[in-house]
Amino acid sequence: MLKHVFAALISGSMVLGAAGVQAQDSITGAGATFPYPVYSQWADAYQDESGIGLNYQAIGSGGGIQQIVAKTVTFGASDAPMTKEELDKNGLMQWPMVMGGVVAAFHVEGIEGDSLNLDGPTLADIYQGKITNWDDEAIAKLNPDMDLPDTQITPVYRADGSGTNFLFTHYLAQVSEDFANTVGEGKSVAWPAGVGAKANAGVASQVSNTNGAIGYVEYAYAEQNDLSLVHLKNQAGKVVAPDMDSFMAAAANADWKKAPGMYLVLTNQPGDKSWPITGASFILMHKEVQNADAARQALEFFDWAYSNGGDMAKKLDYVPMPENVADMVRDSWSEIKDSDGNAVWTK
Repeated sequence: MLKHVFAALISGSMVLGAAGVQAQDSITGAGATFPYPVYSQWADAYQDESGIGLNYQAIGSGGGIQQIVAKTVTFGASDAPMTKEELDKNGLMQWPMVMGGVVAAFHVEGIEGDSLNLDGPTLADIYQGKITNWDDEAIAKLNPDMDLPDTQITPVYRADGSGTNFLFTHYLAQVSEDFANTVGEGKSVAWPAGVGAKANAGVASQVSNTNGAIGYVEYAYAEQNDLSLVHLKNQAGKVVAPDMDSFMAAAANADWKKAPGMYLVLTNQPGDKSWPITGASFILMHKEVQNADAARQALEFFDWAYSNGGDMAKKLDYVPMPENVADMVRDSWSEIKDSDGNAVWTK
């Protein structure tokens, strides 16, 4: 299943639950590649149960926001949440669907083992082109027992507008004032060093095929490509591995009730076990929908995923939304109405 998922991602356009699309092709979505592995498994299972499929284009969060604003899809998906002001301006609402971790993967011949220790400021300096070789003193200091080669570092970055970009740059801007001032944060930034690749799958492939490379991807893509992973020093000063436990530790601090428009970024969270680059992936829909049937069927899918998709998410090392958050989201769907002002979703 996953090999099919990741092969499809390279093309940037996928059909989730392909057979179901033949029967109902009005449920369309576009956006983030970060959650695609779990959305794909959810959609296949949902199609088996309901006969309804979803047509989803994994074009990056920036593209997903553009398409939902333009009303060309039923829903958009983004790992970079929109602010309350942006939502209101465009008549949109958003909610978190699943949480996960962005990881730094590397491929360096001569480094023994599958992990390497870094901290945020060092990672920021690598992506600014200030640290150019793997045996640099800053890296060696964090890995005193490792014999590091003098291989040139090739930073790999997302060339398209993406929520993964946003999460990664948001974190680096938090831990490095220099990075914040020179590169900044966003779905798209002007990277001063490295090579670009499209989508999470493209970055993973580039890292896999380039000696000396380091790149940032959603965890499932690193796992699929069997990439070595950086262990990061977190806000508590502890070096942690990227895994389900550390993603959950970071997600545990999320307070969705107090987040205006459910805008919440989970990078650099406190806690000894917290993975520092954790975030949610969001769904975006219009409050007044053009196609009430498509909107209703999309919400029925999301409702099903909240209730039935937790185990599938965990197997791919995503963090499912807690039940109380899912209930809060379901309550918010009463704001989605048809052109006559009737609520699309009823419990």
